[in-house]
Amino acid sequence: MTSIRIAAAQTPEFRENVGAALDYAVRIAALAEAEGAALLVFPEGFLQGYLTDEASARRVALDLTSAEFAAVLDRLPKSGPVLVMGLIEIDGRRLFNTAVGVERGVLLGRYRKAHLLRGERAFETGTDSPLFAIGALRFGINICYDTNFPEAAAKVAASGASLILCLSNNMMPRDKAEIFKEKHNAVRGERCRETGLWLISSDVTGERDGRIAWGPTAVLNPEGQVVAQLPLEEPGLLVFDFPCIEPLSYRD
Repeated sequence: MTSIRIAAAQTPEFRENVGAALDYAVRIAALAEAEGAALLVFPEGFLQGYLTDEASARRVALDLTSAEFAAVLDRLPKSGPVLVMGLIEIDGRRLFNTAVGVERGVLLGRYRKAHLLRGERAFETGTDSPLFAIGALRFGINICYDTNFPEAAAKVAASGASLILCLSNNMMPRDKAEIFKEKHNAVRGERCRETGLWLISSDVTGERDGRIAWGPTAVLNPEGQVVAQLPLEEPGLLVFDFPCIEPLSYRD
């Protein structure tokens, strides 16, 4: 069995400050490259912020075919790990909560969040669950609330992946955050047990306007057990040696 080193960033929240988010991403990517990571995951909405009201989302949304997004790609490292990063996408008039895969400044593909909260009505739902590959590593993506739905993880498993990337942004009112503090890994663990997949999550952390985000940023094994996790409410980089095993044959 071979292994591949993967990483996830637990980051501060950046809101409508793409330049600062990119500066942070470049710095963390350099750390991940120094650690030998082949994959680095950032949180949901990392690039522009988790902005759910339509006016704010439209103000910062990026068309992935635009010169503005090309400039974003140009800022990203031309060496080191594949980056998977959350952003707000616009396609025509439609808005999406999207995760993009980028390798050395080149867009590999995107995943659009399929299961939206009531507060995410500004966005359209995604329908595809693409498979990504880095050498022997095969992975798919869920974004935050997606992991509450078995079918989202099932689509990743059916694609031939062995790992789910879970991009999250759990900046919540403190009372709600207390309720969900232990539930995030528990729910994700159910998806791992159902599918036989591993999972790595990336989340924001910090406090703002009566809200708090602890994380977690963690790795869960196919039994749903947490095998690595960053300390809560501390920015950091989680590095893990992922065993590159043949994915299980999965049926719904």
